[in-house]
Amino acid sequence: MSNSLYIAAVEPASGKSLIVLGITELISHRINKLGFFRPVIRSGDVPDNDIELIRSQYSLQTPYDSHYAVTYEHALDLSSSGREQELLKLIVAKYKQLEKQCDFIICEGTDFSGISSAFEFNFNALVANHLGCPVLIAGSGHGKTPDETLDVMHAAHRAFAREHCTIAASVINRVAPEDLAETKQLLQTDWSEEDPVFAIPERSELAVPTIGEIAKSLNARVLYSDPEKLMSEALSYKIAAMHLPNFLNHIEQGSLVIAPGDRADIILGCVATTFSANYPKISGLVLTGGFEPAPQVKRLIDGFARAPVPILLVESDTHATSMHIDSIRAVIAPNNQRKIATALGAFESHVDLDALVKRIEVTRSDAVTPLMFEYQLITRAKANRQHIVLPEGTEERILLASEILLRRDVAQLTLLGNEEKIRSKIATLGIDLAGITIIDPLHSQHRSRFAELFTEIRSHKGMTLEVAADMMLDVNYFGTMMVLEELADGMVSGSAHTTTQTIRPAFQIIKTRKSCSTASSVLFMCLEDRVLVYGDCAINPNPDAQQLADIAIASADTALMFGIDPLVAMLSYSTGQSGHGEDVDRVTEATRIARASRPDLKIEGPIQYDAAIDASVASTKLPDSEVAGRATVFIFPDLNTGNNTYKAVQRSAGALAVGPVLQGLRRPVNDLSRGCTVADIVNTVAITAVQAYMMRQKT
Repeated sequence: MSNSLYIAAVEPASGKSLIVLGITELISHRINKLGFFRPVIRSGDVPDNDIELIRSQYSLQTPYDSHYAVTYEHALDLSSSGREQELLKLIVAKYKQLEKQCDFIICEGTDFSGISSAFEFNFNALVANHLGCPVLIAGSGHGKTPDETLDVMHAAHRAFAREHCTIAASVINRVAPEDLAETKQLLQTDWSEEDPVFAIPERSELAVPTIGEIAKSLNARVLYSDPEKLMSEALSYKIAAMHLPNFLNHIEQGSLVIAPGDRADIILGCVATTFSANYPKISGLVLTGGFEPAPQVKRLIDGFARAPVPILLVESDTHATSMHIDSIRAVIAPNNQRKIATALGAFESHVDLDALVKRIEVTRSDAVTPLMFEYQLITRAKANRQHIVLPEGTEERILLASEILLRRDVAQLTLLGNEEKIRSKIATLGIDLAGITIIDPLHSQHRSRFAELFTEIRSHKGMTLEVAADMMLDVNYFGTMMVLEELADGMVSGSAHTTTQTIRPAFQIIKTRKSCSTASSVLFMCLEDRVLVYGDCAINPNPDAQQLADIAIASADTALMFGIDPLVAMLSYSTGQSGHGEDVDRVTEATRIARASRPDLKIEGPIQYDAAIDASVASTKLPDSEVAGRATVFIFPDLNTGNNTYKAVQRSAGALAVGPVLQGLRRPVNDLSRGCTVADIVNTVAITAVQAYMMRQKT
């Protein structure tokens, strides 16, 4: 069984980085210690983009220098002087050092940079054999017909086979979308299931550089820009040589405009297009010749609340600048989550992951790292795509997360809010949310019906139709009604609202399940090698015995829902019969109720935290317990204890805290922290989607 894979491109510009990223994502959640290795990199002075990408995305702790053997310059020097064996020994020695620290290593071959294709192919085949790695062949369909693409792949297969390489699989990237169906049909007839070849369509946004990459390559000064707009792709570039009225006819969506810095008309015209519905939105503006905009123009731009479009300044002239931009190579940069999401979405949508895993034969680890847990969330959500409503449609983090969710095809999304404001914010952020549904509660056809239903639901509280109609303008109430009426499968809110504002509508409208009288929450605490469930850390301040029992049962069910074997510890300051008092008695009674209600669950209590998690302590305090020392679900006696404990573990142990996840409701509604990150939102939407699907399976 192999513990490595060598990804070898057979030609330049194959989009190898997308394949490397997709393979790494696939493997990373199946093993504990992942390694990434490049036998040769371009330069020792400039960090290799793919090494930095994988180290950053997958939190690899090994030093940068351990991820490569030699530079191109060093490799050519050794090979040209007849010292190929010395070169191979260097590569193997460096690889073996990394191998000692890893369960699986992904090796990425050379880049076809200024060296002959024949040399690169022979070199990659030789290195793969010396490292004992099966090979994944990375090909490209760019600029080829389907027949031409397959001819190249057949030739590559024959060539690697002649070198006695073990071929795990092949991936053809950058296939023209209009040729994808024909290419896949040809693959079905030409290749057997034992020798799989997958085809991925060209994604234009991956083939072009971002504004930030262009700025870096040009050594440009950024005069105006928000950080997120530097991540926008320059889909094309336009040289502004005409007068403004004529030039406006040539602007295209996402184009980068290049113009002398003293062309005030072009500068103001380009800025104006970002506010106009009548012209495409450009991605940026490069001012050449070292001319800064006139003071009056700068004053006008400075008056905007935020930069309407990135504006860069370079010293070179317009012609030289355009030639330089035309030569810039697009990359999937470590800090560009939009491109990363796009690449992963393309790979996961067009590659049979199960078939590929069987070919690679990755050994699974019992450990569950934070990365594995997040991957499993996304994978499960994608497998059973649900419809999630996001009430905070004008919140920037929600919009940025939505783009990632859509690019990875995690869920169908609906945003709530004023459509004009949301569309304006989307344009300002420079993101792509094409096809997303936006509903303005003020103008929605559902508002009157929602008001009538809410009046019925809250009639015992004296609710009137007029008041209900006004309350339906609240996006959280409107979104909750969508979930109740099955116009959405779940809701996520809270990035700009308090917990009360988010969950009160759920308690009033959706209410708890018949089998659970207490709504509560859990946090998934992702430690270095396992995931624990903490409840309740967000909802119930001082639960009584019945409520604690409800929380324990609901938390165990949530753990099961997410693939965690529930071993439930009912926490207290006392273990077993060692202590007495009102607080201990409450936990003792809660344990009795929970065991009686769910005899299928393994529940221990009262028990101290150390006895619940540490096997050596458990062997002394509760030696015969099935839970002590092995607990996976921790039920805290009150909110004060739970909230403080999870934050202490999060900060001191460096744990990833995912949640809180609400439980006990009839349909899923989840609350975000107002300090949440974009990644937090993505995870919470995925969790909500999984909850929605699992709840539907039980009804």
